[in-house]
Amino acid sequence: MRESILTIPISEILEPKEGCPICRMRDMLERRTVEYIMGAAMMEPDVRIETNRAGFCSMHFSQMLKQKNRLSLALMLQTHLDETHNRLFSRKKLFEPKNARKKKLSEINESCFVCEKVDWGMERLMRTFFEMYGNDDFTSQMREQEYICLPHFDLLTSLSPAYLSPKEAEGFNALCGELTERYILTLYEDVSKYCSMYDYRNTGKDADWAGSKDSIERAIKFLTSRG
Repeated sequence: MRESILTIPISEILEPKEGCPICRMRDMLERRTVEYIMGAAMMEPDVRIETNRAGFCSMHFSQMLKQKNRLSLALMLQTHLDETHNRLFSRKKLFEPKNARKKKLSEINESCFVCEKVDWGMERLMRTFFEMYGNDDFTSQMREQEYICLPHFDLLTSLSPAYLSPKEAEGFNALCGELTERYILTLYEDVSKYCSMYDYRNTGKDADWAGSKDSIERAIKFLTSRG
């Protein structure tokens, strides 16, 4: 498959050989969306309408707080809080059902502008990702990946039948399984090593922790896709 504006992002995502490539895909979309919303887009009326409606989840609020422009976040919070107040506590309409406020509250609590944009982007990138499967370069890059995290192993093997032939899906799922199982075994060894280092026989200034010191963090990231 010739490189195009659609395939280049996937190729760039597969270039590093550390961590889970689908995590990198999601992280890239999150980073770009947060930078976008914290920049000039914050003043665009159509964007503000969407952020006022959807708000942001806790995780993406945290990412936004790490950006330098706190005023942008404050302005978005100002209008989001105002709209939330109006949606929940405005005078009840004559024919509004009894559970209308509860429904609105659930919608507000479950929505996030960044999540919506990332989901939209992931859906389109996944389509290209699977279209590239079978290309020699793509398959080679996939085999060289460090691992596929557990949540994205589930995602990829769930989506593959919708994009690939039964034979292709079988081969693709096997490849993902190899990457995932290999890393589970590596993690188990590293976490076991970490635990063993608390045995008094392994203490001392010359104690060899090997690669186990960050095994807890790596295991959590593998199991949850979040570090």
